[in-house]
Amino acid sequence: MSNPLWVLTVLVVNILISEWLENHTFLKHMGTTLLVIILTAVVANLGIIPSATESSVVYEGIFTFIAPLSVFFLLLDVRLVDLKKAGLPMLSMFLLGAVGTSLGALMAIWVVNGPSVFGEHYKALAGMMTGTYIGGSLNFNAIALHYGVMKEGGLYAGTVAVDNILTATWMVATLLLPRMLGKIWKRVGNRASTRDIEGKLPEAREMVSIWSLAVLLALGGGSLLFADWLAVALNEAYGWNFPSILIVTTIALGLAQFKGIRELQGSRLLGLFTVYLFLAVIGAFCELAALKGIGELAIYIGLFTLIIVAVHGLVIFGVGGLLRQDWDVVAIASQANVGGPSSAMALAKSLNREDLLLPSIVIGSLGTGLGTYIGFLVAEVLL
Repeated sequence: MSNPLWVLTVLVVNILISEWLENHTFLKHMGTTLLVIILTAVVANLGIIPSATESSVVYEGIFTFIAPLSVFFLLLDVRLVDLKKAGLPMLSMFLLGAVGTSLGALMAIWVVNGPSVFGEHYKALAGMMTGTYIGGSLNFNAIALHYGVMKEGGLYAGTVAVDNILTATWMVATLLLPRMLGKIWKRVGNRASTRDIEGKLPEAREMVSIWSLAVLLALGGGSLLFADWLAVALNEAYGWNFPSILIVTTIALGLAQFKGIRELQGSRLLGLFTVYLFLAVIGAFCELAALKGIGELAIYIGLFTLIIVAVHGLVIFGVGGLLRQDWDVVAIASQANVGGPSSAMALAKSLNREDLLLPSIVIGSLGTGLGTYIGFLVAEVLL
């Protein structure tokens, strides 16, 4: 079943099923993001669509074009002046979590002896995991694309599988920790009135005109073309192996500050849908056989990733507790780091914190842009 049309149809149907499950069943607390990954992982492991080792031109196209476009479209929702809406506590906890992730990556490389275990890819893996646990899986793929780790089938598939497992586990943890820790250290945060944010949350459905859709697609495609051209030009002129995804990120963040761009409808829908397609492929790459195939290396990848998440958790929840922060705020900030904006928003809904929905989106979007930069910083500078 490797026909590209069949593969694409199954991926889209999985998104449809996941969206329905999120809206109409008890699985709503898991969120569409996690459901898409799990459902596609099951389908791929059953052999209905190709897995990581078999690959597909559809997967390659999504990684090459759709993944960067999803970054572009989602970042068009980031308003730098709106960061104040997240509030100082939420923003500070998010940045603290980013620091915890970076420290965790450096510690993990040292504990598992990264250069010896992972060889030449140890820097890339550290950058990928730093990026993904600061702003979600988009950063993971952006860095993996640059270093060509996806061409290392077993290593990439094993890392993705472990990453997905830990991401899902951390979602459960951030659901439980506020309740558990609230019994030890009383929460001091105040719930804002939902009336204060009424009408300000992004609409789940947008009326998209042909004009807006055409402009957004033209901007996205043009930005990708320009980013690729500039990256090549910089490499030829100065010998800089500059990641084109960083150029796309910078362009999107710049465009997002203009009123005309803000008035375009559909960027969030395009962003979410392309993200779901990307996550579906990540699910397809969550191949259980891949863990068996790489043998002992799977244990090291698991330990490596577990250390990063553990250090992140200890830093953000430990310092958050010492500063007597609202546990819900800490948990959502942590989920914005580890899972990205969609996961953070889903967690805010699950914790019944309507007042934190908008801040979760804002800091989650910030992480989508920031994670790639810090991931490359860890890989190229700190290591």
